[in-house]
Amino acid sequence: MPEKDIAPLAGVRVLELGNYIAAPTAGRLLADFGAEVIKVERPGTGDELRNWRLKKGSVSMLYRTINRNKKSVVLDLRSDAGRAAVLELVKQCDILLENFRPGTLEKWGLGPEVLNEANPDLVITRISAFGQTGPLSERPGFAAVAEAFSGFRNLVGDPDRAPVRVGVSIGDSIAGLYAAFGSVMSLFQRETRRGTAVTVPLGERVIDVALHEAMFSMMESLIPDLGAYGDKRTRVGGRMEGIAPSNAYVCKDGASIVVAGNGDAIFRRYMETIGRPDLGNDPTLQSNAERWERRIELDAAIGVWTAMLPSAEALRMLDAAGVPAGPIYTAADIVNEPQYTARNMIQSFDVSTGEEIIEGVGFPGIVPVIGGTSLPIRTLGPDLGEHTQEVLGGLLGMDADEIANASNPERTPA
Repeated sequence: MPEKDIAPLAGVRVLELGNYIAAPTAGRLLADFGAEVIKVERPGTGDELRNWRLKKGSVSMLYRTINRNKKSVVLDLRSDAGRAAVLELVKQCDILLENFRPGTLEKWGLGPEVLNEANPDLVITRISAFGQTGPLSERPGFAAVAEAFSGFRNLVGDPDRAPVRVGVSIGDSIAGLYAAFGSVMSLFQRETRRGTAVTVPLGERVIDVALHEAMFSMMESLIPDLGAYGDKRTRVGGRMEGIAPSNAYVCKDGASIVVAGNGDAIFRRYMETIGRPDLGNDPTLQSNAERWERRIELDAAIGVWTAMLPSAEALRMLDAAGVPAGPIYTAADIVNEPQYTARNMIQSFDVSTGEEIIEGVGFPGIVPVIGGTSLPIRTLGPDLGEHTQEVLGGLLGMDADEIANASNPERTPA
């Protein structure tokens, strides 16, 4: 696969003061498209994500994935020297990302007003559980809490059981997407005003992303449906309320497939394919609302058909009929899928766990695609402090003693 020199954010420098997933996801997105992202990590342990899902060694694949294409610098933000180094770095950056509990930067003397004095053009993107304002703003919380608070968790799972969580940190990831979008949006606003007498005030350069609001924004018409119709949506398992038939079905070989046959014209082709034209032509099943009322009957009929066929044959027949359907893939299925390969969406690296090198590990490619296939990942998540000398020495001109002072974990906290 030829290398691509496509970097829409080349020349943009980002300072990431982030741990875990939300702010690092925003940093990853910016880095993927050419921004220089300098990740500041605490001495000794670094980002706690280094130990999440750790199977071997001292650095997890999760950390290597979310912090790809970045530089790691160790600074002790509890020390005067460490904070002074941050302010010097801020002068050289376009965007600052952080996801500390609200008030933490202010406590360290690194609040927006101080950062603005150092760099009046800086975009400051802040991610927290409940935002920087409001009665709950000071409350800590991970994405699991935010997902519940947003209404999202109440809709996930079966109606006769307690709500469940999805298998990834969806709240953090969506907040990271909003943070990256907000950062680029503010950067665009700043650049469009260059050369004019109108500058972007600090208040408009502070991007405030709340985890629960990021998830709330994904809830479609949850609130309007309540206000307009008094409708209180509930968990419906594998279905989507008001849309039928659309579900997962078990096939003869034990594999499950997803079939979304809820379009009116599609539904009739779907029922013809499964040998139930009586359902497809039933005048009381010609709209989603009507089909939703009989969703259990429809799912039962479809389940009888899929149970008689291997998953590959069922999918072949549905595809021939123009009915949207697909397999439910595992990780092993994905790495062998030609569609992912064709778009360079699985990229292989020899990767260090901190104790050994594992060869040929696949990592997810860069989204969105530009130029037909995923851009190449330049580097995996860096080792702790891998770029401290390069950044503090090269960019800021600090000498060895100054670097050691700013990165020294033994310094008495201020």
